[in-house]
Amino acid sequence: MIATVRDDPTVVELVERARDGDQAAWDAIVERYAPLVWAVCRRYGLSGADAEDVGANVWLRLVEGLDTIREPAALAGWLKTTTGRECLYLLRTKKRLVPVADDERIVDDTDEPSDEWLLVQELHIALREAFRGLDEPCRQLLGRLFADAPMPYKQISVELGMAPGGIGPSRQRCLEKLRANPTLAALLKEWTEGER
Repeated sequence: MIATVRDDPTVVELVERARDGDQAAWDAIVERYAPLVWAVCRRYGLSGADAEDVGANVWLRLVEGLDTIREPAALAGWLKTTTGRECLYLLRTKKRLVPVADDERIVDDTDEPSDEWLLVQELHIALREAFRGLDEPCRQLLGRLFADAPMPYKQISVELGMAPGGIGPSRQRCLEKLRANPTLAALLKEWTEGER
């Protein structure tokens, strides 16, 4: 089952502000959902240039149709559907299935089923939003602990002015704050129930 969070106040607020012409809201929508649009293009096997064309058309459709979206919190679903339609339209108009060389192919043959894939994308988006909502000390600590090359406690202690023995408990408190984000909590619940 696809997890869609219908009561996400952040998305609803962004859509309402964008409808009123708030450029910062438009920018936030694009930043938040561009990875989703790009990922749908990848699922259709589009090359970089074609994916950019589809993305431009999707954002144009959103500008034209933002006032017609009845459920603003369902924006992710609208974007996924619209991107899929744009991908199909592009492929049909070029009268091709997906003629890209193996070395250009973006789609991974081991892609997850689409429902799980969409849930993972929604989780990533929600996680980024929840992370932005943390206080600065938590963002700094978690950023260092979960970087591609995690820092040792000793280095974190020096950089953040924390006692090494306090890093673990602080990490736990920060993760609890992250998990308490309503949007992320709802998606995590859906994820765990789907695995049963």
